[in-house]
Amino acid sequence: MKVTFNKLLSSYVTTVVLLLIYAVALAAATFIEKYYGTPTAKTMVYYSPLFLLLQLLLVINFLAIVIKRSYLKSRKWGMLTVHFAFIIILLGALTSFLFSEEGILHLREGETSNQIAVRTSDDRTDIHILPFSVELKKFTLTRYPGSSSPSSYESEVIVHVDGKSRPERIFMNNVLDVKGYRFFQASYDPDEQGTILSVNRDVAGRNITYTGYLLLVIGLILCFTGKNSRFMHLSRRLKELHNAGNIIACLLMMILAFPVNSQANDGRREMGDERWEIVQKYMVNPGHAEVFGSLPMQSNSGRVMPINTFSSQVLRKLHKSEKIGGLNSDQFLISLLIMPDIWMQIPFITVSNPELTSYYNLSAKQCAYIQFFDNGHYKLQEKLEEAYNKMPNQRTRFDKDLMKLDEQINIFHQLINRQMLNLFPLENDPNHKWYAPGDDLSAFAGKDSMFVSRIMDWYLEEVQESLRSNDWTKADEVAGMINTYQQAKNKTLDISPKKIQSELKYNRMDVFRACKIGYLVLGGLLLIFTFIAQFQFREKRWTKTLIWILGILVLIVFHYHMYGMGMRWYIGGYAPWSNSYETMVYVAWATVLAGLLFVRRNPLTLALATLFGGIILFVSGLNWMDPEISTLVPVLKSPWLMFHVAIIVAAYGFFGISCLMGLTNMIMIVFAGKEDNNPLINRIKGLSIINEMSLLVGLALMAIGTFLGAVWANESWGRYWGWDPKETWALITMVIYAIVTHLHLIKRCNSLWLFNVTSVIAFSSVLMTFLGVNYFLSGMHSYGQNEHVNNILIYLYLAFGIIIVLAMLSYRSWKKNPERRRKYDK
Repeated sequence: MKVTFNKLLSSYVTTVVLLLIYAVALAAATFIEKYYGTPTAKTMVYYSPLFLLLQLLLVINFLAIVIKRSYLKSRKWGMLTVHFAFIIILLGALTSFLFSEEGILHLREGETSNQIAVRTSDDRTDIHILPFSVELKKFTLTRYPGSSSPSSYESEVIVHVDGKSRPERIFMNNVLDVKGYRFFQASYDPDEQGTILSVNRDVAGRNITYTGYLLLVIGLILCFTGKNSRFMHLSRRLKELHNAGNIIACLLMMILAFPVNSQANDGRREMGDERWEIVQKYMVNPGHAEVFGSLPMQSNSGRVMPINTFSSQVLRKLHKSEKIGGLNSDQFLISLLIMPDIWMQIPFITVSNPELTSYYNLSAKQCAYIQFFDNGHYKLQEKLEEAYNKMPNQRTRFDKDLMKLDEQINIFHQLINRQMLNLFPLENDPNHKWYAPGDDLSAFAGKDSMFVSRIMDWYLEEVQESLRSNDWTKADEVAGMINTYQQAKNKTLDISPKKIQSELKYNRMDVFRACKIGYLVLGGLLLIFTFIAQFQFREKRWTKTLIWILGILVLIVFHYHMYGMGMRWYIGGYAPWSNSYETMVYVAWATVLAGLLFVRRNPLTLALATLFGGIILFVSGLNWMDPEISTLVPVLKSPWLMFHVAIIVAAYGFFGISCLMGLTNMIMIVFAGKEDNNPLINRIKGLSIINEMSLLVGLALMAIGTFLGAVWANESWGRYWGWDPKETWALITMVIYAIVTHLHLIKRCNSLWLFNVTSVIAFSSVLMTFLGVNYFLSGMHSYGQNEHVNNILIYLYLAFGIIIVLAMLSYRSWKKNPERRRKYDK
């Protein structure tokens, strides 16, 4: 019995089983939290004795394997350091759980306190006394210019400690550290006269955990550079398979069937009545529209941007496209301002839900503004009030789409009333607010009042005159007068002409749409010519040259992609991966980067990566994705954001490449034939080796990115792990891919078929982490969520069904005879 127990403890099977149980328990906890609350999830899973025992068993299992397999003698220092780092991280987490102190300090201006409220394990609140006191001198909430959105909030405090007093400032991502107690800006009172500070004391746990993080980074570096590491072993095996390149799967060519252009109906059909003919007849000169579109304005979030950006956002909201008929967005906006009565009758407002059009008897797909009113009564009002009175999780698809439709109607209503177009800065305004022509302009006085109240009428009159005379000189002059007024009266905001011009250039270039087309076309051609080279008895020089040229073109598009991201970074002032759209663009870039890194190992990886990058950009360009450059919430104004998100999303790129390579291998297994000497077998082995190398890179990046996020959380909120669903699913993804990369250690599981199938299935955890958490769960990471993720769920279900069928077919082919099965083994 003792021998059996020791064998069980030191078994790789035990490792995989424990990891699988760990992942399932974590996943279950996220859904328990959704339906029964965070305290229940912590009691039942995260802090339960069984869960702690499970983690202890993982540690014991690793130590037993190290002793049994004599890993210290084999000098696999990278693997040993990484695993010991995880043990230290768990030890740090246990230390924090047992000995840390977390509480809340609430202060009003002028108030001094040395007491913090601490929540105990039985959900009670205790009062703990600090060895010093804190006095709130002043609390300051700073909003984005002209907006109600917080830009930052900070507390000016005086710390009374050891008979001395010293002034300090606490704001988001700036921590106050006093005698081991760390104070974080958590929230504030509604009247902005008080502050809420979270307090954390965890010196030992933090030091142990950070030591574990440092060892983890060192270990991962050794894993990719040490001569005895798994990665280097795979690299040597790949070199032995000298003919492992040039692999293709014909079925993947179906991906090319994706449409390249995602633009919605441009409005040229079904609007050919006399009203639409009037709009087309009196189309604003493109040159003048460009002049008008280059004027700066202030968005509702407080960002200064050109009107061109605003008009594009508005047209996408209303019409789900950046053009309508022959009009670009600036021409549309000017036309709407000079002919509001005409536009009210044109059916161009897109309604995506047919249930709504049927219920309210609207035109199919596109409706006119006047159709939403019946004798002055707003048709949507009754159902809209019902929707807003429901809890968010109780709203139906009808309710959500109704609310979005109401938003479209409100936008159009404000535009025809000359609101939203915030052109006029109020001189010396403490809130730095800009006003639209249709706003209450009573805050302006004297000549300023006369200018802002009359200039828009004058401008539109000149536009109408120019439409008759085709001379746009006067209209250009009046637009210039508006710009002169803005430059003269704006005393607080930096209106950089260079940045405005850069944003206009960014809008005009439409970088990511061009990259999408480039990636799809070049990726498809790479697959085609690799396929041709596959069936040539001898590799022809012309095919090799074409593949090389296509690779160079991919590299050019890749750098253009990077240039577009750099422009967006410069315009927005922050790293461009803070919301769903930006993250998708970055994932596409990281995916192609992964293909470029492995191109010398196998050209197919670049073809797959390029095609996949194009598909990701295709998804990012769909109408429900919002490409708006927005302002950041205070917590995201941290350098940790750039590193955490950049690294963890790069991991998704490598996991995506591995998924595609796994699919390719499954297809080739199906078509490999019965011959034992089939050359596809070696090619499957070669691509599987690259697949595993890509997985190892992705897993390393995922680990580093996840724990960088933990450091960010600790520096922003005072805790490095809060079991938020997004955090938890990032950990689940790490565990899932750890299982995949450990399967080769188990003799019965050491097969290419199983490895490739699991590398594909594992990608579902990435999709859940990246998209599913925002849709199925809720948590702190809601700033980057997208409610429309259900639009692609049907495609994911279809893909999952195809993968199941493909897995079954490849398994039948793989299992046909023992000799072929042996040849597939790694």
